[in-house]
Amino acid sequence: MNAIRTSRRTRTLRHSEIRNMTLECTRVSGINLSQGVCDTPVPEIVRRAAQAAIDDGVNIYTRYDGLPELRRAIADNLRRAHGLDYDPETQIVVTNGATGAFYCACSALLDPGDEVILFEPFYGYHADTLRALEVVPKCVTLQPPDWTFASRDLEAQVTGRTRALVVNTPGNPSGKVFQRAELEAIAEFAARHALVVITDEIYDRFVYDGREHVSPAVLPGLFERTVTIGGFSKTFSITGWRIGFSACENRELVRMLGHLNDLAYVCAPAPLQMGVARGLERVGPEFYELIRREYTCKRDKLCAALSRAGLSPHVPQGSYYVLADVSRLPGKSSKERAMFLLERTGVASVPGSAFYSGAGGEDLVRFCFAKTDAELDEACRRFERLL
Repeated sequence: MNAIRTSRRTRTLRHSEIRNMTLECTRVSGINLSQGVCDTPVPEIVRRAAQAAIDDGVNIYTRYDGLPELRRAIADNLRRAHGLDYDPETQIVVTNGATGAFYCACSALLDPGDEVILFEPFYGYHADTLRALEVVPKCVTLQPPDWTFASRDLEAQVTGRTRALVVNTPGNPSGKVFQRAELEAIAEFAARHALVVITDEIYDRFVYDGREHVSPAVLPGLFERTVTIGGFSKTFSITGWRIGFSACENRELVRMLGHLNDLAYVCAPAPLQMGVARGLERVGPEFYELIRREYTCKRDKLCAALSRAGLSPHVPQGSYYVLADVSRLPGKSSKERAMFLLERTGVASVPGSAFYSGAGGEDLVRFCFAKTDAELDEACRRFERLL
């Protein structure tokens, strides 16, 4: 009997280093600052609304693009928070998380052999999704400490096969918040080369030090060529619910995004969609300001502890991750240094190489600070073992 043969597209796939380090953390019963699981409490409004939806019978398939209540709530939220005007009936699709939205967008827009520009350090799922679809990632390396780029860096990566550019703002893992001037440069570049811009804005509420999240589609010339992606895993601490969305001006593309979402996932969980809808409707501006204050404190606490331990942090402008310099630790690679850190302190991180296409990131690891205060305090105490 012939052996089972896997498809060509699986040959580039690898288990996420984030998941690998979570397994290693479990092995030593450590503190998991590697995976962005978001251990903070779910808002009561969101929890109660999902429970009520189950009791009220909201337990069957939704329409391919999601519950109307949630699509309307998403449209209202985008309009109030970011000045984006999308029709909830024809321009928004509810998806299985932001990663599901990204997969559907790439499937709808790209063919094998096409090229897409990513900024690195990148979120690994973006690069892996492209590779799984046999699309070629072309990387522009952001330069610390502010993770900047120059227009010539973009021009160096564009070819006749370039179809799209991905913008993750606020960024994972860097915490980069793209400024308006940077987005204007991207808008000009995308228009000149006829590129689609795919955004991942799931951390839009996690922005610090008075900075502003600018949604790329609000820029002149970008609205009609942007697929805006977001979700609620982080804002409402519901990473396991898998409620995300995509929004786009082009109604025919949105219809295709919906059909692909239906094909791959059928629909996001119906009662959980309702829970998110009621949360968006009922939480006020004070909730988002509380997130900003609480996570600023968590960020500052972790960065201070890393500094004391000699692991210089790149203080993030947004999201809830910190990249830290671990070049002083033993090891020849970021994986070896992350494992040394885990064995010595019991705190798990992600090797920086997981976020780069080439040899970059070997002096970096990523920490997540979306943790309870008690767990974060204990992790900070454990860093003292490095002194």
